[in-house]
Amino acid sequence: MNIFRRKLVSELQAEAQQDQRLHRALGPLDLIMLGIGAIIGTGIFVLTGTVAAVNAGPAVVLSFVLAGIASVFAALCYSEFASLVPLSGSAYTYGYATLGEFFAWVIGWDLILEYAVGAITVGIGCSGYVVSFLNGIGIHIPPEISAAPGVRLVYIPPELATSLQLSTGWQVLTEAWAKHLVGLGVEVAKLQQATAVFNLPAVIIIFVVTALLVVGVRESANFNTTIVLIKLGVILLFIVGALKAVNPANWRPFIPPNTGQPGHFGWTGVMTGAGIIFFAYIGFDAVSTAAQEARNPRRDMPLGIIGSLLVCTVIYILVSAIATGVVPYGQLDVPNPIALAASRAGMPKVTQRIIELGAIAGCFSVILVMLYGQSRVFWAMSRDGLLPPFVYHVHPRFRTPWITTMITGAVVAFFAAVFTVREAGSLCSIGTLLAFVIVSVGILVLRVRHPELKPAFRAPAIWFVAPAGALSALYLMASLPWPTWERLIVWFAIGMVMYFSYGVYHSKLGTGTAPGETGWSRALKVVGLAWMILGSLVAIVWMGRYRAQQLPGLGGWLCGLGGLLVAISIGTVLNLLAQVSDHIRARSLPPSAASLTDEQTEPIETDQDRTT
Repeated sequence: MNIFRRKLVSELQAEAQQDQRLHRALGPLDLIMLGIGAIIGTGIFVLTGTVAAVNAGPAVVLSFVLAGIASVFAALCYSEFASLVPLSGSAYTYGYATLGEFFAWVIGWDLILEYAVGAITVGIGCSGYVVSFLNGIGIHIPPEISAAPGVRLVYIPPELATSLQLSTGWQVLTEAWAKHLVGLGVEVAKLQQATAVFNLPAVIIIFVVTALLVVGVRESANFNTTIVLIKLGVILLFIVGALKAVNPANWRPFIPPNTGQPGHFGWTGVMTGAGIIFFAYIGFDAVSTAAQEARNPRRDMPLGIIGSLLVCTVIYILVSAIATGVVPYGQLDVPNPIALAASRAGMPKVTQRIIELGAIAGCFSVILVMLYGQSRVFWAMSRDGLLPPFVYHVHPRFRTPWITTMITGAVVAFFAAVFTVREAGSLCSIGTLLAFVIVSVGILVLRVRHPELKPAFRAPAIWFVAPAGALSALYLMASLPWPTWERLIVWFAIGMVMYFSYGVYHSKLGTGTAPGETGWSRALKVVGLAWMILGSLVAIVWMGRYRAQQLPGLGGWLCGLGGLLVAISIGTVLNLLAQVSDHIRARSLPPSAASLTDEQTEPIETDQDRTT
């Protein structure tokens, strides 16, 4: 059982030429718009305010810069891969070609989490802007069905909203928002309040986008381009309209002093903010999932990835600087911080409604690209036999992976109805950062193993860019709260069960027993790998959550690192014992018997096979 078997790059390139089941309809502008559509959304329209108020203060600008630098490094690596291996599946496919099947499964499972949680997060954020916009035009959605279960909402009556320059209607009552109302002299306890039980707007939004993706990629791309142009226009409107209201005093202190809690202002707050705000950059890697639907992927994929990232980085810096310059950072922890900044800047009500519409449009386009990317990763993993064959079915008319799209949409809609933005945002960031680490390492492995390959785009200074990308992503991962790590561990534990119970035995690379392999040695390999993974995760969690309480200081770090080393060592020894056993037994077998132990996997049946 060789779980580190790799796909040959030449085979992947041939597969990209031969597999024309998906419709090649996207040009360079479509791909740039696809990237911008994925990047600009909840990250700028919602998380800017949260990170400024809770983590970084006005230095949220630095958080965006640091996250953008890490993204540029990863984008260069993604671009080289995408121009060399133009197949659907993004980092999953790249990992398969360089690091082997097991790491491909890890990154594919990680991408499924990233895109699903990303769509959930944006759906929730979009719901908040929809409710705010409808409130502004006199349509009030019952608070019980407008947010996640347990979320408190407060009703701002029209007369109070007019006198204090607030938005009328039901609004989420965060701790920071409650303090702001008290500071304005409002008796919050006397306002009408309610508790939500279900986020219906988020569900409707997800279902609409899912239906659009089933219809077809060309229609989705046209819709996405239109939406991107709308939200770029709205962002420009905000920048021009609010710039005159910037008060430089709101930027002082630029980095507020630490409150005594790590991650809350000070430099640790800037770094924690960068880890959270990284969610705002997750879209560019979704461009690489569209490789099999690009007309000229070798040329256009790098343009789409890097072009969209650079445009969005500049926009983020401008918007975050203006928002914190117009509104004191402590007041920005609201569901619609950009709309709040527009209101404080004295922009007309009509302009505020237009900005809210732009935020809604931005969120729609992000959800579209997230669901698009996840269904394509599902499709690629099923193509390789790691997921059941029904996932690989393509609609005969629309030529889209409709089954995976519908399943993805249903699952995302359910969790969007019951999750909050805070619960989903950081989990999506850590999944994205892990994908960036693997891609950055993978491009170095590819350069070493296949120096003869000539991709259409070659990342410059790769021996600086790739390590810098991996290390910066790891640094941002380390800044995220440990509950996020624990959720990631649970997700990967589920993934390991699925891989070793299904994927490893159905891989199209051929999964039969290796020459000399026995049931005993196979079990030993699985136990060794499981010990290595679970032991390492236990050591990491202990260092993050319990070390400071149980064994503070250098001794705690040494103890944790020692446990990590022991877990890796024992797993490696068990795997080596199994390989030695296989090698000894294989030498004792006649050549004919050894060859009979290498079984081949049945090819996966596709819709095209059914129709021929």
